[in-house]
Amino acid sequence: MGARKKWVQIAIFAVVLVIGVFTIITNLSAADSKKYPQVGDKAPDFSLIGLDGKTHKLSEYKGKPVLMNFWGTFCPPCKEEMPDLQRQYDKWSPQGVVFLEVNVDKNKVTVQAFMDQYNLNMPVLLDAKEEVRKKYGVMDYPTTFFISPDGKVEVKKIGQMTESYIDQTLTQLAGKTK
Repeated sequence: MGARKKWVQIAIFAVVLVIGVFTIITNLSAADSKKYPQVGDKAPDFSLIGLDGKTHKLSEYKGKPVLMNFWGTFCPPCKEEMPDLQRQYDKWSPQGVVFLEVNVDKNKVTVQAFMDQYNLNMPVLLDAKEEVRKKYGVMDYPTTFFISPDGKVEVKKIGQMTESYIDQTLTQLAGKTK
């Protein structure tokens, strides 16, 4: 009976240990996620070179609604949502909504060829070193941040968007400028 009692004690200790480790990891990952912008947080400023060769800073667009989309040419859902984004860009950019397509590819030529192939003319910012992606905690593509005119993250959407979703979200966001 003594050997069996010892195994029960070891099993109980192991369960308590696993629960303790799980609690620590959960708390650490919760602290990690808070260092990235969440809905309601101020969107961190950044500076990136665009395909146009100019430097773009998020802070330049204060007072305007911003759609910031992280994508790559290697990402099938990103490719699928690009025509929808382009149509929404054509609709909303004349109304003052800023579109920033943050690309994480390593090769500028690949990105330009993609834009030309699909007849896209949205502003593309190059994040080849993935500094902005890391600053925003983006792990999945596409990921889109809808930023209010006062610079706060209003919506964070992970995954592919439909054209109607983009339109509805921008309608709400544009309403905050009035």
